[in-house]
Parts: sequence; C-alpha cells; structure tokens
Amino acid sequence: MMMSADGPSRLRAVLGPTNTGKTHLAVERMLAHRTGMMGFPLRLLAREVYDRVARAKGADKVALITGEEKIVPPEARYFLCTVESMPLDLGVEFLCIDEIQLAADPDRGHIFTDRLLHARGFAETMFLGAETIAPLLRRLLPGIEIDSRPRMSKLAYTGAKSLTRLPPRTAIVAFSAADVYAIAEIMRRQRGGAAVVMGALSPRTRNAQVEMYQQGEVDFLVATDAIGMGLNLDVDHVCFASTRKYDGRDLRPLSAQELAQIAGRAGRHLRNGSFGTTAEVGGLSPDLVDAIEDHDFQPLRRLFWRSRALDFRSIDHLVRSLDVLPDIDALAPAPPAEDYLALVHMGRQPELRERARGHDAVRLLWDVCRVPDFHAAVGAGHVGLLRRLFLHLTQPGNEGRLPAAWLGDNLARLDRVDGDLDRLTERLARIRTWSYIANRPGWVADAGEFQMMARRIEDRLSDALHDRLTQRFVDRDMARASRQAEAWRAVEPLVAHDGRVDLDGRDIGRLAGFDFRPDPEAALLLEIRPVRERVRKALRRFMEARFARLAALPDLSALVVLANASAADETGGEGMPGDGAADGIDVRMDGAVLGRLGRDTEGRPRLVLPHRDHLPPEPLADLVRRVEQVLADRAAEADEPLLRLAAGALKGPARGIAFQMVEAGGITDATIARDLVAGLDDDQKRRLARFGVRLGRRYLYLKPLFEPGRIALRRPFIAARSGALLPEAADGVRTSLSLDLPVSPARATALRTAGYVVLGPRAVRVDMVERLDAQCRALLRGPQVAGGSAVDTALLAPLGCPPADAPALLAGLGYRCQAGEDGRVMLLPQKTRRPARSRDKGTGTAAPVRNAPSADGVVEAPAAPAARKPRRGGNPGATRPAPVAAIDPTNPFAKLGALFAGPGGQDAAAPDEARRNTPAGSARIRRGASR
Repeated sequence: MMMSADGPSRLRAVLGPTNTGKTHLAVERMLAHRTGMMGFPLRLLAREVYDRVARAKGADKVALITGEEKIVPPEARYFLCTVESMPLDLGVEFLCIDEIQLAADPDRGHIFTDRLLHARGFAETMFLGAETIAPLLRRLLPGIEIDSRPRMSKLAYTGAKSLTRLPPRTAIVAFSAADVYAIAEIMRRQRGGAAVVMGALSPRTRNAQVEMYQQGEVDFLVATDAIGMGLNLDVDHVCFASTRKYDGRDLRPLSAQELAQIAGRAGRHLRNGSFGTTAEVGGLSPDLVDAIEDHDFQPLRRLFWRSRALDFRSIDHLVRSLDVLPDIDALAPAPPAEDYLALVHMGRQPELRERARGHDAVRLLWDVCRVPDFHAAVGAGHVGLLRRLFLHLTQPGNEGRLPAAWLGDNLARLDRVDGDLDRLTERLARIRTWSYIANRPGWVADAGEFQMMARRIEDRLSDALHDRLTQRFVDRDMARASRQAEAWRAVEPLVAHDGRVDLDGRDIGRLAGFDFRPDPEAALLLEIRPVRERVRKALRRFMEARFARLAALPDLSALVVLANASAADETGGEGMPGDGAADGIDVRMDGAVLGRLGRDTEGRPRLVLPHRDHLPPEPLADLVRRVEQVLADRAAEADEPLLRLAAGALKGPARGIAFQMVEAGGITDATIARDLVAGLDDDQKRRLARFGVRLGRRYLYLKPLFEPGRIALRRPFIAARSGALLPEAADGVRTSLSLDLPVSPARATALRTAGYVVLGPRAVRVDMVERLDAQCRALLRGPQVAGGSAVDTALLAPLGCPPADAPALLAGLGYRCQAGEDGRVMLLPQKTRRPARSRDKGTGTAAPVRNAPSADGVVEAPAAPAARKPRRGGNPGATRPAPVAAIDPTNPFAKLGALFAGPGGQDAAAPDEARRNTPAGSARIRRGASR
C-alpha cells in the first residue's frame, strides 16, 4: 500500500516554467530508487518517458500503463502512467505527478487533486508543475519542500507574422483538427509542408510525425495544445494561430498561464526561444506579453475535488457520495464529469437499475461509466455503448465477461485503412475506446488475444494515418527549396538584355516584353516568398528603366500594334471562328504584348492590363495614358466618315437620319427611319449623298464606312465594341461569306458594324442586299409561270452563293421560294393573308414560324407582327409608323448627336412650317431620337 500523507515519505515540489529541467530531474530521481512511478497528463508524454527509461534500464524493467495500452513485464520496477491509470494499490519508493497545476482544471482537476492528497511513494514523493500552485501546496501539504527553478533560456515576444514569414523550426498552435489541417495545407503550398501533432493521434503516428520534424524533413510543426504538456521538441519559435479554445462548454480565451505553458516549448536547454501570433490573430497586449516573458502569473485560488469515499450500496447512494462537498476552502466541488453524467443517465433506466443491485453490481456500473469517450460522441452515442457493456457484463450465463463474438465484430469493423484523414482519426479514437475495454481486468475472457488484436489494428491505422498526413501536408521538393531560402536571400537576380532572368547562375525565367514567364523547373523556387520578392524587385527595376526609355520618345504611335490575341482562332477563308474561340485584340508595344484592347462605358478604347505586379505602377500609369491616346486617335481615324456625318450641318429629317445612323454604327433598318426618309426634300437628299449616305429600300448605310481600307482600320475596334472578332473574309471586298451556324449576337453585331447583314447561312454586304432585293422584286413583277418565277443563277452569281444556300438566303430577305423539280429555285408570289403563328406553350404568347420548308417544300419568310387597330378618332387610312429602336446612351455618337439637338430635343434651326409639314409619326421619332 502507498503511504499516506502523514507517513515518512519526503514531500517535494519542483515548480517553474517550461524548460527548467523538471521532468529530467524527476526521471533521474526515480532511477536513483529501486522502484518508481510517474503520472503524466498525456498518453503521448507517458510514452515518450517510457521509451527513454526503457533505453536506460531495459524494456523488461519498465512498464507503460495508460487507458488504452498496458505493457507490464513481470519484472517491471518503473511504471510510467497517465494520471488516471496509475495503479494506486502498488507500492513504490518514488512517486511523481507531472503538471500538478492541472488540479485546477474543471474536467480532470479532481483526479490530480486526489493524487496530490493521497498518492505517495515510500521514500520520496515529487510534484512537478507551475509556480501558480505553490500557495495551495503549502496550505494543503504543510511542510512540503518547494524548489522553484528559473527557466534555462529566455523567451521573447516577436509580434504577429503571416504564415509565409515564419522562421524555420516553428511550431504553429491551433485548437481544432480543422484549423490544424488548414494551416498544414498552407504550409505545404508555401513552405514545403509541416508535421502534425494532435492529442487524437496514436503514439505511433505522433512519433512518426515528430521524427519527420526532428530529422529536418520539414521545418514546421502544426499542433494542438498537446505540445504544451512537456513534449520535448526542437522548436525555436511558437506561433499562436488562435488564442481562443473550445473547452467542451464555451469558446473562451486562453489564460496567460496556458499561453505561457505552450509558448515555453520554444527554446531548449540554453537556447533562447520566441513566441508570437499569426497576422490574423494580431498582436498580444503588452501586459500579457510581460506576464509570459517574466513568468509572472496570478496564483491559483482553488483546486477541484471529488470525494473518493464512494458508497456502492445502490446507484442513489453512489450519486449522493459523489455529490459530497469538500470541507476545505482551498478545494471546490468538481463540475459534473463525463462518468458522473453517464451514471445519472443510466441510473434512470429501469432495466439497468434492476441489474445494478448490490455492492459489486453498482461498482461494476461505476467502472463501466468511467470508460472514456475518446471519440467525444455526443450524449446518447457514448452512453449507448456503456449501456450495452453493462448489459453484457451482467447477462446471466456470460459469467461477467463480454461476449467474444460481439467484441471481435466491433474490432473487425474498425480494421480498415481506407477513407480520408477524418475517417482514419475517427477509427483511431474508437479503437482507443475498445483498447481500454480490452485492458479492463476481468472483462474479457481471452484478454491477451483481444489486446493484441486492438494493438494491431491501432498500428495499421496509425501507419495509414501517418502516410496520409505526409502525402497531404508534405511536399519534400518544396521543403528542400524552402530550406534554401535563407541562402537565396543574399543572391541578387539579374535581368539580361535578352530578357533572361538569372539567379546565382540558374535560369529561372524570361522577360518576354512586359510579361515575365517563369521556367517550369524553377516554379518551386519562385513559390518561396523571399525569392519571389527579390525577383519581382529586380524585374521592376528593369521595367522602370524600360519605361523611362519609352517616356523619352515623343510619339508612341509607331510602336503600338493591334493584332488578334491568337491567330489560331481564325479559320481562314470565309469561315467564322467559333463562339468563344476569339480571345480579343492584343495591344502590342515594343515587340511585346502590353495588354488587351477594351472599351469604357462611353465606348472609348481602353487598355486592359492583366495582373502584373512586377510592373512599376507610376511609370506604367503614364505609359497607359499615352497608349490610350494613340488608340483614341486611331479609332477617330477609323470612324472618320461616321464622325464627319455626326458633325455635318444637316437640318430637319436629314439630321434625324444622320442621328439614327450614327447611333446604329453606320447602318440602320429603313423601316425605322421610314417617316424621316419620306420627309426628305431634294436638297436634303443631296446633302446626305455628299456624306456617302445611301438610302436603300431595306437599309440606310454609310458607304465610305464600309470600304475595304476603312474596314481594315476599324477591325480591332469592332472586335472590342462587339466582343467578337471580325472574320478576315469580312474585308469589304467580298460580297458575301458563309457562316458557321448558329451565329451569336456578338458575331452578328460585329458583321453588321462592318457592313454585312446576316441572311440565313451567309453574311451579305449591305449594298448587295439592296441589289438582290431589287432584282427579286423585278422578277416578281414580271410574267408568272406555273410554280412561281425561276431564279436565274446569274442573279446569285455576284454573291458567290451556292444554289443550296439560295432558299434560306432569299427567305432571310422575306421571300417565299422552293426548289423546283429540275433543281432550280422558284420564287413564289407573296401571300396577302396573315402568316401562321405558333403558340408558345410555356408562356402562351404567339411566336413566328421559323424559316423552314413547309409540307409542300415552301420556305416561308418570317411572319410580320400583326397591325394594331387604329386609335379611336384617328385617321383610319394612316399607316402606323414602325417602332423606334432603343438608343444606347453610352454610345459615343449619342453624345456627339446631342450637341446638335436644340432645347427639348427639337431642331432649333427648323422653321415652324417644316415642323407642321412633318408627319406626326416622324415628329415622334425625332423626339425619341433626341431623347
């Protein structure tokens, strides 16, 4: 039996911050005795000291006892345990409890307090911990020797830093598995990876991860606060990724003592350490920093306590004995722990109460309730397992043992290494619970077999988890490059005249004009922030010199070149590039791509720059301004006929027509300006003709704007305004070109802006549209034969239109036609009745019939909208004008047209007689146009 507090055992406490050599002293003192025992707060720490003592004394002399693992050789003399698993009935000469200040922890404090008051060694008892518990030790254990030890090295605060700027040999601390994994992923991308240490890992996985860190395969460790409890690691800096922790009840800020316990892992023996926070957390307060650096904390006021005098006569008696209050003011009743809550819950179930009768049955129920919930299952999940355990153990015929088949099935379900990190971690937590059950004395018939089975499964899961962690969070090539970052800091990149970028004799990329293209083999090196920053600065200095040379040139127009972004996008010939294939227009300068041609909300050309952080901002802004002026001048030169028409001294309907054409980009439907055309006199027609305006039956168009040379100038600006490249075949020379169907609205707009009208499968030059329309009308006015009027092939020859395209092309003009038996195309008389309309089932609205052959092979023209009834009191014979097309207020020509509008949108120079003689519909059009 262990000696009580009033026995001859020497009571001693060694207190101080981390890195004071407390654990090392305790191990040396234990090995100086014939037998000894140490209790640790973590299974990981117990395993670490076990390995150390086993190497010193031999594995046959050392035992490891934790909830899930028991290695107890017959000749064991030294026992390394978790505090909860310490065999209290075993007498040893030396006994030590580590981190005794955890007696103030709400969850586990009562267990540490119990060991503090009752666990003793025959010759020597030692408590290790923080100085904050010293006043309570003196009150509870009068005469105890307290040895306060200073820290061997200094601990300094370095402020907040981003994760990418942390120094090597840093431990980054977070307080949830999700945060640990997220940070480890960032470190893999930026610094080559990190080892992961969490309390949920098995000792095997934790040791493998720590070994990877200790051997220098990675320079960073991402961990939970598990590293704060005595784990010896080669850490120079501790960085807090959070200063708040969920303690099972609330998300609370860590105390200064808790922060110091973790920060103290930095620096070992005589090597100084540092601590800080991530940039997201921000800096710590000066008072908190001073407390951590000086190890100056408020002393503990109370320890948590729970009675050890338990009454097992019944469940109710047991609960009441657990509710007993302490009679010492330095002790406080412990909050309800998991085992207490499980007992209360299970005690309410009649079946369990019936079986839990008598001292032994109640004690067994209490032992079952103390099975730890390593998986942290919520509520009934863990209690359900405890209920099944108790029922099996008390089932008549089981002789107080768990059924081997049931236990084996539960273990076998966990013997899987597939799944992600969370699945593997979950299985490890569950196998820890089953390992604890298998190690309970008397619960399992063949305990050794099931313990070995559980150990084997845990080892397999541990190895799989280590491999999965390494695969996900370690990039060894990047890690090697990251370790070389310090050497690269002193190397200055050089940019040669041919654009080659050299870093210490290594070609890491090339500056192609204004664009830096890194070498693929140097990609990992350029991901290192110090290297990337130095390369960026070198490129910026080079570009500043280049921009200075360009700034000295009086005229940049000769250097600015506009070209398609990708020549491969063009199909050549008469074909159109597919929708989305064109990438736009490059603005090239000095032999390199500077940016893309775009437009602003007013339609003016703009230079769109990609993200190029190596370019100096101020010289770049000045260069962009000068290049955009060159683009504006070229756009004005390309649109000179349109601008000249907008600025022309026109009046009355002629001015309205000019405005409509400027708004539409040089071509507009004749139906829109029908009333304006009807109001033109001969003088106004001559004035429009001098500007190049052609008044066709179907379209009004500005002929000089669509000349071949003019289209060549306008081509890049058409692409920027419409959002689609203009095909090379649309050059103003070809009368028509074939199209790949369907044609997007952007393509149709680009073609129309160049003077081509989309008719079925072809785009036809607007003057040829007028010519073809006139010939078709003349053909229909001629003598009719059976089956309609035959279309002569000579009619379509100027268009280069194959006979197969003729029906759809003519239908696009609104004519009815069909293919004759001899292969000729027959033009049919126009119908006078209303065209048939189909009903849209989804909306119930009428939709025009498509240009498709009917049952008799006739290709119908698009149906015209039905005419509305004339208004009451109106002229029944008057023709209702066509609706006016909406005017884009952002069009630059709208701004120019507004300069010619008088007050209220009326022509100030037009006489009243002219306004009175203008048809009412035309007046409405002019008012709408000016608006």
